[in-house]
Amino acid sequence: MRNRILALAALAAAIGSPLAAQAQSTVGRAPAVVDSAPTIAAEQRPAFRDYVVEQRVPPFRTPDRVVVGATLPESGITYYDVPQRFGATTYRYTVVNGETVLVEPRSRRIVEVLD
Repeated sequence: MRNRILALAALAAAIGSPLAAQAQSTVGRAPAVVDSAPTIAAEQRPAFRDYVVEQRVPPFRTPDRVVVGATLPESGITYYDVPQRFGATTYRYTVVNGETVLVEPRSRRIVEVLD
């Protein structure tokens, strides 16, 4: 009986591990968010993209891919506040290689790439 319980516990752990790992990963080009802090709501994104274009934010160029989790350099790039009308967020935005990104200001880490 004890062996059966241990076998069931091992099976449950083996099945649960891939599911937990899969829940933390992202697939495709869907917006990926690293942290759980509030970001720009999906229905606000088209207006936010228009806002960024209107502001004529100069793009930062880098040979690296623009991906969630990448850290941007300390110098040579400007980070801008997200206007309150797009939601309360502690993140800043900038444009990297033509893509608008949300950045955690202290670490300069990309937390979301907005399509």
